[in-house]
Amino acid sequence: MAKTVKGEDGKTYKVKNNKPFYKRAWFWIVVVLIIVIGATMSSGGESKSTTTKTSTSQKASVSTERVPSEYRSALSKAKTYANTMNMSKKGVYNQLTSEAGEKFSEKAAQYAVDNVKTDWNKNALAKAKTYQDTMSMSPEGIRDQLTSDSGEKFTTEQADYAINNLDK
Repeated sequence: MAKTVKGEDGKTYKVKNNKPFYKRAWFWIVVVLIIVIGATMSSGGESKSTTTKTSTSQKASVSTERVPSEYRSALSKAKTYANTMNMSKKGVYNQLTSEAGEKFSEKAAQYAVDNVKTDWNKNALAKAKTYQDTMSMSPEGIRDQLTSDSGEKFTTEQADYAINNLDK
C-alpha cells in the first residue's frame, strides 16, 4: 500500500511503504547462514549417533574414544612417516620415541606402529628404488642399507622382497 504525503510545494505525492523485514534480501541471507551454521555444528554429533546401528560399530566407536590422545597423535605421525616417507616399522618407532624426534612414550609409539595401515614390503621397495636410482647402489649395498640399524632398519624379509622386485 502506498500512503499519500503532501510535499512542501503543496503537491500530493504517493510514497511507497517499506517492505516488511521478512520480505527483504538481507533477512533471508541471515536465515540461510544460520541454517548452514547450525547444520554444520550438528553434523559433528551425527557421526557418534550413527555408530549405534550395530553392536560391532558401537564397540569400534567406544574403543576409538578410549584411545588416549597421545596414542592418536602418535598414530597420525606414524601414518605420515610410513606412508609418505616410506620408513620401516622400526624406523617409525625410533622416530616417534627419539628425543631428537617426536618424543612420544614407548607405549604410544608401539600402539602407533601396531595400528598404522601400511605395506612395509612396499616401503622397503620404494626405499630400494631410491637408493638404486639416486645413488646407483648395488643390490647388496641396498640390502645392507635397508637392514642396517644405522640405516633404514627394515627386516631381512622386507629387504629381500625389495631386492627381488627392484627391476619389476
